[in-house]
Amino acid sequence: MKKKIAIFASGAGSNAQKLIDYFRNHAFASVSLIVCNKPGAGVTHIAEAEGIELLLTDRLSLQSAEFPQKLLEKGIDFIILAGFLLKIPGSLIEAFPQHIINIHPALLPKYGGKGMYGHFVHEAVIAAGEKESGITIHFVDEHYDHGATIFQTTCPISASDTPESLAQKIHFLEHQHFAPVVEQLVMNSQSATLYNK
Repeated sequence: MKKKIAIFASGAGSNAQKLIDYFRNHAFASVSLIVCNKPGAGVTHIAEAEGIELLLTDRLSLQSAEFPQKLLEKGIDFIILAGFLLKIPGSLIEAFPQHIINIHPALLPKYGGKGMYGHFVHEAVIAAGEKESGITIHFVDEHYDHGATIFQTTCPISASDTPESLAQKIHFLEHQHFAPVVEQLVMNSQSATLYNK
């Protein structure tokens, strides 16, 4: 039976689209739900175009006791955060232990934490004079950008780089590595059973 993936996203959804494309007609996993906290965000249009169920949420409903149950009832196995800006509550982490994965556009533990997302990260990295940046794929815990690292890879920063050009380099790494890393985790969990199931 295929593992069901829910993608949580707040923005345009370029990483969400890459994940959907990667797992289209996949042997053992599929994207079956998109969760978004911003009505009208690009990712909501992707869900519609792909015929994937869309669940709109907000901070309050995300923190409700019913929310994890709602996902479990839909048979969700993995939650993948792809530019999701709300903090994941403890109740969701407890319901999906080691099954919530985030991608961060910098080399954690540097340049993480509340408010550190998108161009804010790239601006901070360049302002600090770093010679390289990269991506971190990690498990999600109760703190922003804090869970155990699963995968990191780097790219060089040149003297002429701007936050915009660095963002392009980071997007390239995200699109190249995110889906295969998720695939590996799903594959390794084939024999594992989630708590609460």
